[in-house]
Amino acid sequence: MTFKKSMVNMAVSSALILMAGQAGASGFALIEQGSGLGNAFAGGAASAEDATTVFFNPAGMSRLDGSQISIGGAFIKHSVQYSGTISGLAPLQTAGTGAGGDAGGLAFVPNMYYTQQFDDKLHFGVGINAPFGLQTDYDATWMGRFQAVKSKIQTINLNPSISYDVSDSVSIGAGLNYQHISGELTGVTNYSAAIYQATAGATVIPGLEGLNTLTGTDSAWGYNFGTLFNISPKTRVGVAYRSQMKYKLAGDVTFANRPALLAAALPDQPVTLDITMPDSFSMSAVHQYSDKLEVMADATWTGWSVFKTLDVKKADGASLSAATPENWKDTWRVSVGTSYHYSEQWTARAGFAFDQAPVADAYRTVRIPDADRTWLSVGGQYKPSRAGTIDFGYAHLFVKSGVMNQSAAANADLAGKGYLIGSYSNSVDIVSVQYGYKF
Repeated sequence: MTFKKSMVNMAVSSALILMAGQAGASGFALIEQGSGLGNAFAGGAASAEDATTVFFNPAGMSRLDGSQISIGGAFIKHSVQYSGTISGLAPLQTAGTGAGGDAGGLAFVPNMYYTQQFDDKLHFGVGINAPFGLQTDYDATWMGRFQAVKSKIQTINLNPSISYDVSDSVSIGAGLNYQHISGELTGVTNYSAAIYQATAGATVIPGLEGLNTLTGTDSAWGYNFGTLFNISPKTRVGVAYRSQMKYKLAGDVTFANRPALLAAALPDQPVTLDITMPDSFSMSAVHQYSDKLEVMADATWTGWSVFKTLDVKKADGASLSAATPENWKDTWRVSVGTSYHYSEQWTARAGFAFDQAPVADAYRTVRIPDADRTWLSVGGQYKPSRAGTIDFGYAHLFVKSGVMNQSAAANADLAGKGYLIGSYSNSVDIVSVQYGYKF
């Protein structure tokens, strides 16, 4: 009991100091929620090997005996580099220096899951995780600073769940999700142009600018459910669904080093931002090809088309500035993987995945310069005892080059902020470790 309490406390503490990084999956979704990185998370809704099934398919708890706890996390190193030029800056603006450097970074995404068997048919579980996260951070003086400098989204999700064995071949499961989100968006404001406009051209002060910062938080409720089918002793199929999460982030906008002349025109003030996290649907299968070899596959749909615009509102309901069109599209992620059991202690894993980006070339922004991703993953499992398991994995994500072709005709929201012509070179490396214990 002491062990159980200390492990739960450690997991909760880790989750509360969550650092959000650029998402491992497309958009700003984080699929790095358990022990399946070595398989590229193929078969996620059907594997049900440990307590992490609470996230991927709660019906999978039916396969777990007794009580289990799983604690782990993923280190995500993301590289985001722009190369190109800028044009169309407003009067009195300076072009800036450089292309922003590497706007990616290193983040740690922790998770914790616990499951308990009540009787032969009923199981309970709970998970603490981070389903969404994003961060890009450019040099403060880069050429595109009037569009964005820093963009950060953090989430933490509490997911209590239950499962029930309908029969020997069918199990069902469902859960509630209480999710908290916080966001921060920064960019540079051209104070020189604002002063020139506010004084009808009477005051000209070239090169005067400062950082604007928007922050906001909110919480929302959602749900997830799934079904696990035991087709045969060697084959199982799982389907799982996670609902949308609708937020109205409330916070403030502030302007650093704002000249006194602009106190009325650019006041610090409360703002809100409506944003919806997408729903998703997964179909997975796992087949035991032999005593040592398992193969698995997964197809996951994500409803990113809910993300149409980024529109920050003032207290009176008017837009703080021109809304940014996003016009994201729904996506598919497909993956295949294999596990080879060398012995009772050692298992090797490998996987491949293709992850569509929701961002079309015409609407790519510097805040989320996403593109299609191809995953190559390897990993394994070591059992130091009958009760304990250590899972580990590594994945490299090859990200397609992202075109930037902004113009006055296509990007009316960027008037006065400049238009970027060039491309993005991105890549992602992920390392994960997960510890499981049965008692």
